[in-house]
Amino acid sequence: MTTVSRRGALGILGGALCAPRLGIAQEGYPSRPIMMVVGFAAGGGTDIVARLIGAEISKDLGQQIVVENRSGASGTIAAGLVARSTPDGYTMLMGHVSANAMVPAVIPSVPYEPLTSFTPIMTVGAVPQLLTVPANSPARSVQDFIRLLRERPGKMSYASSGIGTQQHLAAELFKQATGTDMVHIPYRGSGQAVNDLIAGNVDCNFDTVPTVLPFIRAGTLRGLAVTTAKRTPVLPEMPTIAESGVAGFDVETWYMVMGPKGLPAPIVARWSAALGRALQSEELRRRLEELSTTVGGGTPADAEGLLRREIDKWAGVVKTAGIRSQ
Repeated sequence: MTTVSRRGALGILGGALCAPRLGIAQEGYPSRPIMMVVGFAAGGGTDIVARLIGAEISKDLGQQIVVENRSGASGTIAAGLVARSTPDGYTMLMGHVSANAMVPAVIPSVPYEPLTSFTPIMTVGAVPQLLTVPANSPARSVQDFIRLLRERPGKMSYASSGIGTQQHLAAELFKQATGTDMVHIPYRGSGQAVNDLIAGNVDCNFDTVPTVLPFIRAGTLRGLAVTTAKRTPVLPEMPTIAESGVAGFDVETWYMVMGPKGLPAPIVARWSAALGRALQSEELRRRLEELSTTVGGGTPADAEGLLRREIDKWAGVVKTAGIRSQ
């Protein structure tokens, strides 16, 4: 037997020996606690959704889901950690539109490829953003606000929690859709941005409904419209931006469970089934809806399709806006 053929035979034998072991490991999955990595601080929207989902699916999987917060860099630290992890189903990611579709368009040097470094499993929920202005703003509708922008081109400003975040790119899409101009004022987080919005130091922001709703109800901020195609049940009287005259405008902050690239099909199927059953829980649905979160669902193919579309969409917005990482 030649050296080449001997090596080939050993390779075939090795594969034959490893394949059953892998199959056995997958059949016994999960046999220990699973880490769900979240790219944002404890207590935030992504963290709360991850903990609610984790508590429900742990009953189905028979193992604890341990939420690990690795905040920073708009969620890209957590995404990079999961992208580099072993694809065995014990390190999963609560993916987020910012880290998985938006920031990579602005900062190409993120430590992962937004599509090929992950195995999408299911979109578990989505939250609308809300175009919000200070309570003393003369704008009482989207059209009022557009008129102000056109009267003061480049003079008005919008807040965000950082470059490449959901607030930043939603505002840029609004500018493109309306042919208006605003100055971007990035902050280190939503809390600082909201405080300056209340004070009138910036003219608007596009933040998630749970973030700004308490201030709208307190009368210190005014909501003009939600960013999603449909109204939110939490504020049924609030129109959408699309129905306010900006046709086709549709932005949502989605959460997607995903694993690293190469997650074996049996583990994907196990997670998909468990998540599907969890999202049918009346208690979980009620808790998510209280957070203004539209309950998700669908197949891994559906999740991958959404991820592809969102990556393309936000890359286009960033290119048109000429945004560059700093």
